[in-house]
Amino acid sequence: MAVQAFDFEKPIVDLEERLAEIRRRAEEGDERARERLPRLEAELDKTRREVYRKLTPWERVLFARHKDRPRALDYIKALTTEFVELHGDRGFADDKAVVCGSARFNGTPVAVIGQQKGKDTKENVARNFGMMHPEGYRKALRVMRLAEKFRWPILIFIDTPGAYPGVGAEERGQAEAIARNMQEMFGLRVPIVAVVIGEGASGGALGVGLADRVLMLENAWYCVISPEGCAAILYKSASEASRAAEALKLTAADLMELGVIDAIVPEPLGGAHRHAKETFEAVGIALAEHLDAVQQFDEAELLETRFEKYRRMGTFREL
Repeated sequence: MAVQAFDFEKPIVDLEERLAEIRRRAEEGDERARERLPRLEAELDKTRREVYRKLTPWERVLFARHKDRPRALDYIKALTTEFVELHGDRGFADDKAVVCGSARFNGTPVAVIGQQKGKDTKENVARNFGMMHPEGYRKALRVMRLAEKFRWPILIFIDTPGAYPGVGAEERGQAEAIARNMQEMFGLRVPIVAVVIGEGASGGALGVGLADRVLMLENAWYCVISPEGCAAILYKSASEASRAAEALKLTAADLMELGVIDAIVPEPLGGAHRHAKETFEAVGIALAEHLDAVQQFDEAELLETRFEKYRRMGTFREL
């Protein structure tokens, strides 16, 4: 099945279609087609590099939202073993927009938390498009407290367009649940490593995103507001989203420069949705490296380093 392509990928799609036709003719014995293959393959490779290595912030946002991009459960399945999902916040309900549980990562027991979108309309509705309710944040906190009790490191996969803004969610304490998680995550006495695998929007991401190390896929985005929301406020039109994306500094490169994240996980040319296996491998290597680094700290160093990491954010110098 063909992968959905965006407008800026049209030169690549055109070349891929031409190459497929030339290969077909070459396999049928067309000598001229066989001679053209190397030149066309080289042209396709060059075009891919030119397009994918110069993506704008808005184009990266589109990649982060691609319907075929791997979801949290895909990473959990690819990178862990013995995953046992835990359900419910022991107070109201089980929020399917977040999956939580225990697993083994490279043989080490860990707690796993992942914001889960769907891959089609039916699943997206069931998962509430990855937008967590208060009970989702409380479920995540319940699992994080279990991790602290059993001395398990915590791995978090962030992918959400934001916390659910519905009336019911607000009535049940959405803001309090997010704030409570952030407060308690500062004091958890076990290592926390988070990776932004797709969208990382606002408090919806921060409610499970406070970590000793925050990693980010190359084509993910992480920001206080979506480009459309920013555009509607600043430019009075959501159609100015690409302009807002430039101003928001929401890409992995921007956030690395600002000191908000600790590492960028490269994606193969074409994005994670085209090369899931290679992306899983890259994320696994990065998680192992950073988890090993923070596990070297004793408890006091871990908490102090975490506190200082966030205290440094937002500092400025007057000239």
